[in-house]
Amino acid sequence: MVQKYSLLNNVYFLGGFATMGGMLFGFDISSMSGVVGTKRYQEYFGYPTSALQGGIVASMAAGSFLGALLAGPFGDKFSRKRTIMLAAIIWIIGSIIQCATVNVSMLIVGRIINGVAVGLASMIVPVYQSEIAPKNIRGRIVSLQQWAITWGILIQFFIQYGCSKLESNAAFRIPWGIQVVPGVILLAGTTVFPYSPRWLADKGRMEEALEVLANLRANGDKNDPEVVAEFREIEDAVNFDKTQAARSYAELFRKPAARRVFLGMTLQSWSQLTGMNVAMYYIVFIFQGAGITGEDANLQASSIQYVLNVLMTIPAILFIDRWGRRPILIAGSTFMALWLFLIGGLMGKYGSAQSFDGNKTTTWAITDNDAASKAVIACSYLFVCSFAISWGPVSWTYPAEIYPLRIRAKAVSLSTASNWAFNFVLAYAVPPALEHIQYRTYYIFAGFCVAMTIHIFLMFPETKGRTLEEMDELFNSDVPAWKTRSLATGKADAEGKLEEFSQQKSEL
Repeated sequence: MVQKYSLLNNVYFLGGFATMGGMLFGFDISSMSGVVGTKRYQEYFGYPTSALQGGIVASMAAGSFLGALLAGPFGDKFSRKRTIMLAAIIWIIGSIIQCATVNVSMLIVGRIINGVAVGLASMIVPVYQSEIAPKNIRGRIVSLQQWAITWGILIQFFIQYGCSKLESNAAFRIPWGIQVVPGVILLAGTTVFPYSPRWLADKGRMEEALEVLANLRANGDKNDPEVVAEFREIEDAVNFDKTQAARSYAELFRKPAARRVFLGMTLQSWSQLTGMNVAMYYIVFIFQGAGITGEDANLQASSIQYVLNVLMTIPAILFIDRWGRRPILIAGSTFMALWLFLIGGLMGKYGSAQSFDGNKTTTWAITDNDAASKAVIACSYLFVCSFAISWGPVSWTYPAEIYPLRIRAKAVSLSTASNWAFNFVLAYAVPPALEHIQYRTYYIFAGFCVAMTIHIFLMFPETKGRTLEEMDELFNSDVPAWKTRSLATGKADAEGKLEEFSQQKSEL
């Protein structure tokens, strides 16, 4: 029976709205990057040392690491949907504590709580998206997670920029308090969302799973060829799982799962080692090193970077399911390495040791060469564009689609936890690195980008065009990663599978 069209059956709407969980992360990035270089923040918190500032920023990532680990078992037991709702509730609590902070300790506690929320959301939202999306647009739907992050960064930045003009502590309290709003919207909206059809099937609720899948794919038509073919694949996967041993984390580190778990964890780790989130957190210090001084000039230059981050994510969303995952990752890390080597080289040649009042982090800057300063800023913008169109969206998409249902939530939780572990280390270590090894910091991240390019080429198969249930065949084959190709998708493919299932049934 075909039902009346509803937004709650629209994959784009569901996937897009759920990405407000990613927007929380974006809000957090800007809530710090917009204030760390301002006089009001520095005075109120006693001019933090580079190590203390690193600790304040990294505390969020520490909470996110915990949240990502919890998201796996929570997502399996309570559902993907309810875990997103839990993340929203925790985020609201953390934002209230940050807004009311009276000292560094209270600020860190609030950021840790917010981090738990971000860890939960950043892990479970891509899983939910991948499980509701058809294979031909799965990359596009999951990529919306990264776009939401960029929007969160941009929106919060301009809120922060406007509040920086206030001559009171409201300059940072208002932006931290406004973070409650997306949390409330996410909580309210998710309550009416459908459950993931694959989670329902995994819990033995097959009729509900078929109904949700039919609503998402064919406006309620349970006899649609695509619906029947996909549901049969899900059913077969669930039935196969019943023949296996009890689920445990130990399974993740045994064959055949171990390879995919390793790939997901390293991909998420590499995404941090590009240096992108560091560039977002500490953009004020980076532009000071490029010779931009004064709060207004620095914040204005930062705003351009944030706008580029939003705009350049759009091509990836539109074409990730056409270009494939491997080419995008390889091209992105190659170009990022180039821009980072150029930034380090320009700052090393034209910069010199400097000191800035109230800022103990920036100790090297270009101060007397306008051309070199502009070149560093241009390379910084190009670096952000290269990340936004490649690793930003794909690093969330790939881990959410490569695991079988029985281990998907736990495996993605480990992948996402790896992301936050490196986020924590880098957020804490970069201010001291900028203080002590200065421009050489960029060479380190450039080296990481070279290494990840080689790793992707040698080890990561192409997943474009395959259903989630077809990943076993891909990863269990002996085809080298660089020889894998994307599969054709579409209704003809689904009808072919339906004919095959019908033939098998008649033979039985």
